[in-house]
Amino acid sequence: MTVYGYARVSTAGQSLYEQKETLKNAGAEMVFSEKYSGTTTSRPQFKKLVNLIEPNDTLIVTKLDRFARNTREALNLIDDL
Repeated sequence: MTVYGYARVSTAGQSLYEQKETLKNAGAEMVFSEKYSGTTTSRPQFKKLVNLIEPNDTLIVTKLDRFARNTREALNLIDDL
C-alpha cells in the first residue's frame, strides 16, 4: 500500500511548493505534480499516477479542484480508480 499525492497549478507563474509540502506532511510517499490546465483530465503526470495506483493505495490532494473541475468529473475519476 502506497500513499500518493497529486499537486497541480494552472499556470507557469504559480508555485507547487505549498501543495507539495502539505502532501508530504500528510504522509504522501510519492508526489506527482505538474503545471497544467485543469480543463482536461489528459494531464501527463496525472495519467502516470492513474496508471501506477493500485487497489488499497491512497491518493491525497490538497483541494478537490486540483483533482477535478467539478463533482461529476471527480466522481468519474474516483470510479475509474
